[in-house]
Amino acid sequence: MTANERELRLQMAALCASLFQRGFSVGTAGNISAKIGDDILMTPTNSTLGSIDPDRISKLDAQGNHIGGDKPTKEFFLHRAFYASRPHCGAVVHLHSTWATALSCLEDTDPDDCIPPLTPYVVMRVGQVKLVPYVKPGDPKAGEQIAELNGDYAAVLLANHGPVVSGKDLFSAVCAAEELEETAKLLMITQGVKTRLLSDEAVADLRRSFANM
Repeated sequence: MTANERELRLQMAALCASLFQRGFSVGTAGNISAKIGDDILMTPTNSTLGSIDPDRISKLDAQGNHIGGDKPTKEFFLHRAFYASRPHCGAVVHLHSTWATALSCLEDTDPDDCIPPLTPYVVMRVGQVKLVPYVKPGDPKAGEQIAELNGDYAAVLLANHGPVVSGKDLFSAVCAAEELEETAKLLMITQGVKTRLLSDEAVADLRRSFANM
């Protein structure tokens, strides 16, 4: 194992524990992955994010073959879909976080824009979010649905299930997942109240600025 891989394993375990301790994940819900070279490190199946052992984190090759560690999460296809469709994707975070999951259950959630531009930070860190139609947990069709988006979205909401968020690296993906959850909370608690969204011009300016960072 290289020093870089060891460092990434430790970072993944620490960030998983942080998410769990702050209530972004409960029980054995959620899974996280990150690329290391051409390979992928992924949290094991039926594991709790609160106590990930760095040495037992799953390792898959570029073709998705299990080559080390414990057996990977059964939802590995969600992660592979992002890696395959977004060339610069370096990590993927799937959570069952309360507010984003609640938003994914609402009938009037816009399927093409689940997270409207309420704050500049959700525009910069998450971008437009697509609602992916419901399929049974563990069904590879969810990965197919993400792949069919052709990499146009860095994050999706799985209907009645929860968010899946990608990023250029593990830290960025975790921060984006947290930003999505906090914005979903703002949206839920301001429902029924007249809300001021960012203008199209402000959104375009933020996207240009973020693209140049």
